[in-house]
Amino acid sequence: MRINGSEIVIECLKEQGVDVVFGFPGGTILNIYDALYKHPEIRHILTAHEQGAAHAADGYARATGRVGVCMATSGPGSTNLVTGIATAYMDSVPLVAITANVVLPLLGRDAFQEVDIAGVTMPITKHNYIVKDVTRLADTIRSAFRIAKTGRPGPVLVDITKDVTAEECEYHPVKPEPVLPLSDRITEHDLDGAARLIQASKKPLIFGGGGIITSGASDLFAEFAELLGAPVTLSMMGLGAFPGSHPLFCGMLGMHGTVAANLAATKCDLLIAVGARFSDRAATDAKRFAPNARILHIDIDPAEINKNVSTHHWVVGDVGEALKRLNPKIKADPARAAEWRGEVAGWKNQHPIGYKTDGALYPQYVIERVGALAGPDAIIVTEVGQHQMWATQFIDIEKPRHFISSGGLGTMGFGLGASIGAKIGRPDARVINIAGDGCFRMNNIELATAAENNVPIIEVIINNHALGMVRQWQTMFYAGRHASTTLPRADFCALARAHGIKAINVTRPEEVDAAILEALSLNEPVVINAEVGPDDKVIPMVPSGKPNADVIFEDI
Repeated sequence: MRINGSEIVIECLKEQGVDVVFGFPGGTILNIYDALYKHPEIRHILTAHEQGAAHAADGYARATGRVGVCMATSGPGSTNLVTGIATAYMDSVPLVAITANVVLPLLGRDAFQEVDIAGVTMPITKHNYIVKDVTRLADTIRSAFRIAKTGRPGPVLVDITKDVTAEECEYHPVKPEPVLPLSDRITEHDLDGAARLIQASKKPLIFGGGGIITSGASDLFAEFAELLGAPVTLSMMGLGAFPGSHPLFCGMLGMHGTVAANLAATKCDLLIAVGARFSDRAATDAKRFAPNARILHIDIDPAEINKNVSTHHWVVGDVGEALKRLNPKIKADPARAAEWRGEVAGWKNQHPIGYKTDGALYPQYVIERVGALAGPDAIIVTEVGQHQMWATQFIDIEKPRHFISSGGLGTMGFGLGASIGAKIGRPDARVINIAGDGCFRMNNIELATAAENNVPIIEVIINNHALGMVRQWQTMFYAGRHASTTLPRADFCALARAHGIKAINVTRPEEVDAAILEALSLNEPVVINAEVGPDDKVIPMVPSGKPNADVIFEDI
């Protein structure tokens, strides 16, 4: 059939099974929005800001495992997507961003709202396109979705000139081919070598990352850990890949990980990294990371092998496929590493993560109660900062895709949009966003999106009237010079009510449970504002650039 470029965009989205798009219209993308208007089978969520659209598409993708889609117009519309695209890129999230640009004759002439968004986003996308020929549009969109979800996922941008969105050509529907896990580089030689390292180890430690969740390999990973009888630690992106309450789990690794996990990494004789990339927040000093261990790395991306930490052996491929073939090569032995497991359990018991209980309202208590009352089926989303780290410490994440946070880019303002996207993608799940007041200030306008679309998320604000994590660093490493980290006071409950959203203010510990339970009982967006002090710290902490063994585990 012969249709115009805008209709081709919509038909291609339908081909890919897209049921929701997050975006904000403007002049150059009007033709696409006009076509979208005629197709109510694709739900459009009008966000308050294009950055919110990108974060919502990201949250949708993380919660569902499907490709998230966002749209924006040219110029500032497209540049407002950039932070969200970079966030998805750093955390390997499949996302397709569709933008429109000025008509082809005006490209490169500094036309109104013209930006080379393909050039801007080149370093932060898996691939990007600018479509100047309508006959190439359908195949370009299909390619964008395939690239976004193939191998190590990531964002792809498709920029379309406005004239292409109006021109007509023949369109023929194409059924998408299934994307299969990458396994062509997994060899028996590499698997046998991995098995030999494992069998020879006396003190193995398994370090899991977000790649386990991406590949849907959590069950295989749990089987792997139980076959080895080895302690398990996770990166922040890996939380939920292994049950937080499992007896083999020793907590998160790295800067704000547990003492047990960091000591285990220091003293193990074999560290097995599965779907993890050794970021500086996990391997806090790459040159002195796991100094007594041989390192086995299983990862889909060959570029990650030996990038940050030198490894002794590796298996390159989808971690699910790798574990499916590696697990049968490992002989279960209940006695293996029994003494080592006891040693790690001893560190875990000796250095629990706690907080004060003197009758004041502490942020850790609020977050702990959120996790306890919401239960293991809730999806926990966070912004970035102290509250994010307390969430990793005080909430046991039991299931994959139930913890959503900006890891690599550390994007303040991510969580509210992401929680909206997660709830729309997973309407069956309770979605709770834990925010600091600094993060909430950045993108709180997305409360309007939650209210207008009646997206029943719970926004929990840990309000310490400060940029808490930066203030903590200033206290610990800058002699208490709190430069520009004290925030002006604002009535966030009044702001929520201005959007027609239920708001609850909490100032005492005895008010916490009632507020959370009331929010959980309502099928509407709710804001809980918890007023806490400015000087609570995230402890334990490994100072930046120090080895994992240099753990500060007392408040200073």
